Amino acid sequence: MRIPARIENDLPFLTELRRDLHAHPELGFEEERTSGIVATILEEAGMKVHRGLGGTGVVGTLQVGNGTRTIGLRADMDALAMPEVAERSYKSTVAGKMHACGHDGHTTMLLGAARHLAATRDFSGTVHFIFQPAEEGRGGAKRMVDDGLFRLFPCDAVYGLHNMPGLAVDEMAVVEGPQLASSDSWRVTFRGTGTHGAKPHLGRDPITAAATFLSSLQTIVGRVVDPLQPAVVSACSLQAGDPKALNVIPDIVEIGGTARAYSAEVRDQLEEEIGRLAAGTAAMFGIAADYQFERRIPPVVNNRDATERALGAAVAVLGEKVRTSFPPSTAGDDFAFFGQNAAGCYVWLGNGPAVDGALHHNTAYDFNDGAIGPGVAFWTTLVERELRAVG
Repeated sequence: MRIPARIENDLPFLTELRRDLHAHPELGFEEERTSGIVATILEEAGMKVHRGLGGTGVVGTLQVGNGTRTIGLRADMDALAMPEVAERSYKSTVAGKMHACGHDGHTTMLLGAARHLAATRDFSGTVHFIFQPAEEGRGGAKRMVDDGLFRLFPCDAVYGLHNMPGLAVDEMAVVEGPQLASSDSWRVTFRGTGTHGAKPHLGRDPITAAATFLSSLQTIVGRVVDPLQPAVVSACSLQAGDPKALNVIPDIVEIGGTARAYSAEVRDQLEEEIGRLAAGTAAMFGIAADYQFERRIPPVVNNRDATERALGAAVAVLGEKVRTSFPPSTAGDDFAFFGQNAAGCYVWLGNGPAVDGALHHNTAYDFNDGAIGPGVAFWTTLVERELRAVG
């Protein structure tokens, strides 16, 4: 593993910073403290800093030489609304909030790269360091794009990095093609006619209809979608009746869930088929059905050329520890909106063994500080190779 001495010397500062961010988690669009720290560090490094995109987003720009190519590097800043149960010296100081996905580490690594590149300036071109709010389902990336991110800071390519439990801290996965699934929400409301539980024939029972719908839901993936195309349809919420009124058949049943796919075609298919199944079930039981499908996050699909450049940087840092074959995740990441505006590549950096609460969104999760050095080295190497100075 090749980590420059300047980065090694910066690791104590970066480790302390990461743990400070971990102890002070902020939810999406609430990252006032975090974005303030980010802006201050970028300004101290001598960069132009723009604040306010997406509410609490920060963009630091570093231009060196006369190179015409521009790239963007993205880190997410937000925490999750969940308690931290593991005891550590830098445990969350905010009840019900914690950095359970490693965004504290992502922010730290990109700041480390910004500090290093601002000091060494061994490239020719422009780098935009993009610190994004609200990745965890609140739409921060789209908000930044809608606020003019790529109009104000156009990029020829944009890169994202996420930690991955199960890979060692000196391992990375850089793979062309789909990396994360689309993440969409759906809701079905069955509207029947409520009646006495002892006299079901006098009403129209939406609960029985809902049960039929739920038992049939997986036929979409199992019998409609091409078996060579991954897809997920899950019902995650069910609201019906009152447990204190067990002799009442209710008027309404509300069901909600998620749908995931790696291609636009399958994404369209899931939207259509869930609605078709809901309408068909309602017709079968003589009731009404309301259907909503909310397109939230597109799939993350790595561009070929950007992936080749990211792979070259990863190999330069980690050598044979870089994987070019790694299964995509059915989780979602709104980095997808960045990839729609520039050639994008999203890479995985190891976070160590996936044991003892190391998995993402676990109440005992912690970012592995041993990954800071490799992450910073990857970012800086990517910039220096892609924006190679000539002369």
